[in-house]
Amino acid sequence: MSILVTGGAGFIGSNFVLNWFKQSDESVVNLDVLSYAGNLENLKSLQGDARHTFVQGDICDRALIDSLLAKHKPRAIVHFAAESHVDRSIHGPAAFLRTNIDGTFTLLEASRAYWNTLEGEAKTAFRFHHVSTDEVYGSLKPSDPPFTEINPYEPNSPYSASKAASDHLVRAWHHTYGLPVTTSNCSNNYGPYHFPEKLIPLMIANALAGKPLPIYGDGQQIRDWLYVTDHCSAIRAVLAKGQVGEVYNVGGWNEMPNIEIVQTLIKLLDELSPRADGKSYAEQITYVTDRPGHDRRYAIDARKIERELGWRPAETFQTGIRKTVEWYLANQDWVANVLNGSYREWLDKNYANRGA
Repeated sequence: MSILVTGGAGFIGSNFVLNWFKQSDESVVNLDVLSYAGNLENLKSLQGDARHTFVQGDICDRALIDSLLAKHKPRAIVHFAAESHVDRSIHGPAAFLRTNIDGTFTLLEASRAYWNTLEGEAKTAFRFHHVSTDEVYGSLKPSDPPFTEINPYEPNSPYSASKAASDHLVRAWHHTYGLPVTTSNCSNNYGPYHFPEKLIPLMIANALAGKPLPIYGDGQQIRDWLYVTDHCSAIRAVLAKGQVGEVYNVGGWNEMPNIEIVQTLIKLLDELSPRADGKSYAEQITYVTDRPGHDRRYAIDARKIERELGWRPAETFQTGIRKTVEWYLANQDWVANVLNGSYREWLDKNYANRGA
């Protein structure tokens, strides 16, 4: 038996694959196009492991998908592959529509054709799991209750609009064609192998490099933070026990404003890797022009997955963020390899040098 994972060299996908083999010996076919955020270094520990088959390829390539399904006959597909960075979607939305919408459509059609060739228990047991985001629900006011699975979709960025479209495609392929799908909408993930254009790894990398710590606007944008291995365990729970056609919101029960996240990181870095001059990394904080259309608050109500599947996050934010900082401090070569010269220049241009 095997499963097919798309985007398995990215942040969440690679953590899922690594974590999968800590829980199971079932084989994984790992498909990733290796765009700027896909990194085989994330999977280095799996070199020579016969359980892991890596294939470099595009989810928009129908012939490739068909061949992988015919050859490996997976019992499930876990679909992580996506363009996921809001800032990039603002500057270049076309790539997001291609990967997140066209790519999901291609996977759904290939999966439907493959599923229709299955018989008996193999057909009944097959699952297509789609990994999505809480950003499809839009933005919350301070007094609003957290997002539930029945919240209306109100995406506010090209990224979230493309993910909302992919969610609707998955739903439609279930209701129209009977394809056995599940969907999860997660809150902001953090942890090892997080690509350093996102808030937490960017702040760690910039702090250690002596660069500004750029805070959008007033820093009071609130997010719900989910440690990545908790997200992985939630997906395993949905694969094992989730009901076909259902959506499960996955959150960490950790609502926090961005500025508080940065202040927490600073305290940990001051403790674990103090500056040579003895001063606090807080001196590197700088406030920059806010992102266009920046959503003010996201929060996930994860009671459904707890009630129906028995899942809850194992990490508090305090335990998860300490593990995250310790990982980045112990893996600075990984960070340096990701932040090559050209990409470091891109980060500096698009984050640190915005006007206040």
